[in-house]
Amino acid sequence: MRFYACSKQFYAGVDLHARSQYLCIMDRNRNVLVHKELRNQDTDKFLSIIAPYKHDLVVACESTYAWYWLSDLCADHGIEFILGHALYMKAIHGGKTKNDRIDSHKIALLVQSGMFPLSYVYPREQRPLRDLLRRRLSFTRHRADLLRHLQLINTQNNFPAIGMISKSQLKRAELSGRFTNEAVSRMVTADMALVDGYERIIKDLEQHILSHVRLHNTKELALLQSIRGIGDIIALTILFESGDIRRFASVGQYASYARLVVCTRESGGKLYGSSGKKIGNPYLKYVYSEAAVYAVKFNAEIEKYHARLAVNKGKGKAYVIIAHKLARAVYHMLIHGTVFDMKRFIGNDYTSQAVEPGLLTDGRNELAKPAEPTRTAAQTAHTGRSRAAASHMT
Repeated sequence: MRFYACSKQFYAGVDLHARSQYLCIMDRNRNVLVHKELRNQDTDKFLSIIAPYKHDLVVACESTYAWYWLSDLCADHGIEFILGHALYMKAIHGGKTKNDRIDSHKIALLVQSGMFPLSYVYPREQRPLRDLLRRRLSFTRHRADLLRHLQLINTQNNFPAIGMISKSQLKRAELSGRFTNEAVSRMVTADMALVDGYERIIKDLEQHILSHVRLHNTKELALLQSIRGIGDIIALTILFESGDIRRFASVGQYASYARLVVCTRESGGKLYGSSGKKIGNPYLKYVYSEAAVYAVKFNAEIEKYHARLAVNKGKGKAYVIIAHKLARAVYHMLIHGTVFDMKRFIGNDYTSQAVEPGLLTDGRNELAKPAEPTRTAAQTAHTGRSRAAASHMT
């Protein structure tokens, strides 16, 4: 977790909603100078209110879905903008009374006191394509749900297994002719029509994405695709969701951000289970899980390694370990500009390598600390925790 630490004369806390915002501006002595509600569309009024303070002002809001326009507005007018991690801002959600006025005041207080937990403000230029990749991922999951439902209908009627139908038009045609009941037949037809529609949309989105970004990320794509099984879309999703890889001071922080570690809850020498499962990037978690499946499928060495892990840990956990190791390998590949090395991957060398001190920055132009020694991916999965990655990056 990173906290905002910069001395300003004025601090603005914004409790932001879809149509309105509550603005609180205070000085360094915690005197409230402005405290009022505004409509989001009235940007001129917002700018006129903060005009007397903008020469030494920082604007902060919680990381909700509506922050894009406020970040861009501040950037256009040379105002520093910071984003707060929603799950770390406990002071906002606690208290006996909660409303927009109180929340905006608490946000300003957190910034002024140096306890504002920072989230990453994704660059404006790359934000639309990242969101388009996320939307495509959503469509693929809807399509997978429909295909699972078709398999369920086939099982409910006790018909012979039809196998994978995701890319076979012949199997879909065979499936549609199996059912004599009109209601079931119509249900199958509706599902397949939606599957076909999703496939057309997904293909069109992929062509658009590749035509716009492939030429601008040539080196990074080549590095990631040196892992057999990772194609254009998986590689681009990893790149756009990771953002600037140098904002992670260590490989453990990156693995934690990708939700590929389990962190413990400990107090007084006692363990109280794990926590933080919803802190991090869910899209990276999903895409690394998908990459692990393809890596096992298209790499004989990784397939053998997965089989050895599955003997003791089970097939599912073995895939989780592979996904964790892939994330660590990708971090070092992007940091050092090197291609994938199978020997280092199987030998856990990607897990143990540390980044040289001073090579990275933490996003505030300060030298990052050397990476701490970390447990291997297999040990992490076996114990159910990774102390080295307990610090979450946002």
